[in-house]
Amino acid sequence: MLVLAFDTATPAVTAALHDGERVLAESTTIDARRHGELLVPSVREVLREAGASLRDVTAIVAGAGPGPYTGLRVGLVTAQAFALTAGVPAYGVCTLDVLAYASGLDEPFMVATDARRKEVFWARYADMRTRVEGPSVDRPQDVPGGLPVLGAGARMYAEIVGEDRLVPGAADYPAAGALAGLAAERLAKGAPGDDGVLTAPHPIYLRRPDARVPGPPKKVTV
Repeated sequence: MLVLAFDTATPAVTAALHDGERVLAESTTIDARRHGELLVPSVREVLREAGASLRDVTAIVAGAGPGPYTGLRVGLVTAQAFALTAGVPAYGVCTLDVLAYASGLDEPFMVATDARRKEVFWARYADMRTRVEGPSVDRPQDVPGGLPVLGAGARMYAEIVGEDRLVPGAADYPAAGALAGLAAERLAKGAPGDDGVLTAPHPIYLRRPDARVPGPPKKVTV
């Protein structure tokens, strides 16, 4: 097994290679405006560091969001292109699931990431591997309370969410090493490509993109 994983659904451009037992190489850059510019060089770097090539990869996994339209598409389109080139399957994984898995928590908690427009993407978990609600998008004040919460969205709106709910030391952004590890774990168990964690590499948008087709010009009366 050799899983190539990357995520561009948040400001983190992150890529990693996993052999089914451990992360062989990983690269992460925080830059919300350069997903398209940084992703392929990051993939090349982790392959070079691991002494592998795209021909050695057995599966490709991309973060499926939710996230902003443009950045999210970069990762998923790249995953499909690489999979076609290498002749291997491509999968998507909810980006919130990656943050949950990286937390290592075995008790109920929530994950929240920045959705812009003064909103957050969120999901609720029974433990690091089990999502029980979401993903959804809401204003921070409308997110369910009472549980520990992690992720950049929680930290950004800590005064609203409650600073006492923030999980100490938890990552703000997903890391491809955790994404690759979660995918490798599911693949080792023979999980199909749509088992609730591993899915088809399709984006999770939750709302319409900001860009819209212009409507007809308004009539001007004199």
